[in-house]
Amino acid sequence: MKTLLNRALFNLKYFLFWIVFFFVARAIFLIYYFGKTVKLDSITILKTFLYGVQLDASFTAYLSILPFFLIISSIFIKKKRVLQAIKFYTYFAIISISLLLFIDTGLYAAWGIRLDASLLDYLNTPELMVSSASKSQLLVGGFLWFLMSILFCYMYKKLNITFKKNVAKGQLYEIIVFIFLIGLIIIPIRGGLQTIPINQSNVYFSKNMFANHASLNHVWNFGHTISQKANTSNPYKAFTDKDAENFIYKTKNELLESNYDSILTTQKPNVILIIWESLSAKVVGSLGGEKEVTPNLNRLSEEGILFTNFYANGDRTDKGIPAILSGYYPQPTRKIIKVPSKARSLPMLPKEINKLGYTSSFYYGGDLNFGNMNTYLLNAGITNFVDGSYFDSKDWNSKWGAHDDVFMKKFAEDLTKKQREPFFKIALTLSSHEPFEIKGKYMFGKNNADNLYRSSHYYTDKVIGDFIAFAKKQTWYKNTLIVIMADHGHSSPKHEGLYFAPIKFQIPMVWLGGAVNKKIKKINEISSQVDFSYTLLDLLHGDTSKFIFGKNLFNNSEKQYAYYSYNKGFGLLNKNGVYIYDYIKNEAIYNEGVFKKLDTLGKAITQNAYKDYLNRK
Repeated sequence: MKTLLNRALFNLKYFLFWIVFFFVARAIFLIYYFGKTVKLDSITILKTFLYGVQLDASFTAYLSILPFFLIISSIFIKKKRVLQAIKFYTYFAIISISLLLFIDTGLYAAWGIRLDASLLDYLNTPELMVSSASKSQLLVGGFLWFLMSILFCYMYKKLNITFKKNVAKGQLYEIIVFIFLIGLIIIPIRGGLQTIPINQSNVYFSKNMFANHASLNHVWNFGHTISQKANTSNPYKAFTDKDAENFIYKTKNELLESNYDSILTTQKPNVILIIWESLSAKVVGSLGGEKEVTPNLNRLSEEGILFTNFYANGDRTDKGIPAILSGYYPQPTRKIIKVPSKARSLPMLPKEINKLGYTSSFYYGGDLNFGNMNTYLLNAGITNFVDGSYFDSKDWNSKWGAHDDVFMKKFAEDLTKKQREPFFKIALTLSSHEPFEIKGKYMFGKNNADNLYRSSHYYTDKVIGDFIAFAKKQTWYKNTLIVIMADHGHSSPKHEGLYFAPIKFQIPMVWLGGAVNKKIKKINEISSQVDFSYTLLDLLHGDTSKFIFGKNLFNNSEKQYAYYSYNKGFGLLNKNGVYIYDYIKNEAIYNEGVFKKLDTLGKAITQNAYKDYLNRK
């Protein structure tokens, strides 16, 4: 009986060992984001642990299955071999889970979500995956990873020694008892005896999303989203497919025509699209943001057409590119650009423009293999590429690629050569991506992430201002449309209220050049990136039929709307209201104004867009 009790005590101690581990992991996350944590009251902080222990226990139960079975085997196998097997298993788990903790903690600032299956999309380019972190963050994170691994390996070693002293060879009847005890482990795995197993919504207890995110177990969330990745059903289905389509197209079909007679001065202008990395409306003075960060863009906004209510459809570049060039809504948890078999069937703006006699080119100062962008762009019909391989390593920052001034100089130089017109050229900047490494002076200093963000955009703003000054002197300028647009918004500078509020997704778009009607100054109607391809093709008299999610940017109806998705949720806004829905809590987390129809339309768009994603082969 004593050996039975000792084995049972080991199981209990092993289980509690991992509960303590995840308690410390949550404390590290809260301490790392001290600026967010201090805004929570002490009761809310305590609740992150109380609610979070449910997922901690669930994943601990998964971790304990193998050791518990091994403990049974010690009844008739030498305990030395059993203990060795459990020790190596536990050491490996400690090191791996600690690594995931510090990856999760480091990426949360940029991604705004806890670690999920998105990490797998970046494993083929790990050096770029960590590019959002500075050297100091990597060094500190690496040291803490080492420290935490050593600490908990040492703690487990002590537990192991205790077991070695107390357990002797047992009796066969103990096997029956232990199998019954192991069967009970299904209770914490499921989170109880209720019909529906535990999920993220069980630990979402607050209106403050940071508190909810802190309560998540990082490795449980990672494992759960991986398991969901293989799911081929539509988790966002709220209506019949026919009803969802009717909700969407009843509104959208009224928004397909332009209300302006002459937007362009020529039928086949050259088109230059400059996609500006991570530029938020919060730092664009012409959009009511900070006035000092983008002085050149502020000035250029007065010269061309400024879209004052324009929004990104997602929060990452690999969501922004398909939204811009394919008019395709990003999925809350999937990225179609990462699935070539699906992405190749998308409508492609460059391909449709090529049919009109254009030549197309894409310029990027970094590695086009990142995020599977190269495959997507080749499928898009682009034939001419310039990437990071064109630039000397001395002109690279330490993370992403060539500095924007070097990159845009190459872009300008190629435009001084004899061009076959009309041309379509796309340039994607990169210096304003984390960790915001730029050349020259940091105009707003380097003392915090927000000022690093401001400084990097001030630098890129100067680069783009210089390019437009160059373009105005070229013979092709009078027959050219230049579009400046961000690929997505950003959490910096910090904004009040909900993390996924529309202000995080609002971005600038300006149309310039000799081919633009100078009488049109501002478009105040609400629109988004998916409307760009449809509108440009409509202006060029191309085929818009494949761009099923797009609307016309120049339709001035009050019914115009913008939809954006984020991890497990969406936001929808029009002139009269805002509606933000969370699929983990399965409820609205914010609404304002007249939002009743936005509820239905937003859910219908999410359902319909995901259905389209699943149907693509």
